[in-house]
Amino acid sequence: MNISVIGLGKLGAPLAAVLAYKGHKTIGYDINKKYVDLINQKKAPVREPKLKNLIKNTNNLSASLDLEYVIHNSDISFLILPTPSMKNGFFTNKFLLKSLEEISKILKNKKKFHVINITSTVMPGSCDSEIKKVIEKFSKKKVGKDIGLCYNPEFIALGNVVNDMLYPDMILLGESDKKSGIVLANVYKKVIPPNVLIKRMSLINAEIVKISVNTFVTTKISYANMLADLCEKLKGADVDTVTDAIGMDSRIGKKYLKGGMPYGGPWFPRDNRAFSALAKKIGANSELAMATDIINDHQIIRISKKINAICKEFSIKTIGFLGLAYKPDTYFMEESPSLKIISQLRNKKLALWDSNGMNEEEVQGLTSKKVILKDSIKTTIECSDLIVIAVNDKEFKSKKTINLIESKKNLVVLDCWNSLPDLKNKKITLGRN
Repeated sequence: MNISVIGLGKLGAPLAAVLAYKGHKTIGYDINKKYVDLINQKKAPVREPKLKNLIKNTNNLSASLDLEYVIHNSDISFLILPTPSMKNGFFTNKFLLKSLEEISKILKNKKKFHVINITSTVMPGSCDSEIKKVIEKFSKKKVGKDIGLCYNPEFIALGNVVNDMLYPDMILLGESDKKSGIVLANVYKKVIPPNVLIKRMSLINAEIVKISVNTFVTTKISYANMLADLCEKLKGADVDTVTDAIGMDSRIGKKYLKGGMPYGGPWFPRDNRAFSALAKKIGANSELAMATDIINDHQIIRISKKINAICKEFSIKTIGFLGLAYKPDTYFMEESPSLKIISQLRNKKLALWDSNGMNEEEVQGLTSKKVILKDSIKTTIECSDLIVIAVNDKEFKSKKTINLIESKKNLVVLDCWNSLPDLKNKKITLGRN
């Protein structure tokens, strides 16, 4: 099938590469000439594991700055554009609507049936209202009859985007009509394993599913961290033992049920806020989603207080942080728990390191602090009196890192994920008493 992917950013580029790698002739479009040129040079426009090899090993992928050419040479367009959060918690569709206006004007003169597939996360109700209206207004065609509309967001984690797209738990497919749903389902049948279900439903139900999945996952994370707080205050308690047993119940499951750092990143916090904002607007109750955020915010205060107490007890002069991104295997620091905790450590000397690289603007934005950006795990450990394992990164629990930690005399370690073995140094964990 001939496919166009509109937007070649951190999700669009991997999506285009995956579709092309699996045999679909795929044309990417972006207003960023650099991204387009890199794709055409068989190079990855964004950093993401496995993306470079995927692009290198397919002949089905190209990119263009000419939107009209892209639309006329594809049967279905995946739109994966930013839908940033507004102050009221809602997502704005302004970038999406602007692109849809341009695409719809082109489709006005296209005779062949074309499917517009919204891959960006939108507020429930968007597709059947403003998105549909813009398409019909500028294309002069009827959605569901002359032109197709689907809502098909991805369930992915940065650092694992390619794998998540190739081996998803399910494909969520909202459709304006059965014909459009069949077209999109046929795209995925060539991409995903045969045992992965394609869940087809109305546009509004798919929009609710997308935002609800992330809200439910954050609830599990906050619940585990609430247990960690409880276990720290009860003699002999261990949150990992507790959550391991709870997760054995098939009604609950172990995934995301682990005491540690709070959640962050570009999706979890904003989806929770959006869910609460929507519920408030329509008069539904969202106290659970709000409580999830309150518990998550409390973890920043809780861990900051623990670090300050350790500093006082052991006369710590320099605190080393291993891990600044919001999760392993990515360099994104948006809503990073590490940076939020660091902002609470006033007048402390800090040595910072992340295995995936550091956004200096984000880090240096922490004013009134003595911040040292280190060039390796080794140099971070050497200059620190306290090491905080802030991200559950495999490199931080490797034998090499453990040897470096143990070689530093009188080093205190705060293992926020309880992932390290017993150490010669003083090790402090979260969620244990």
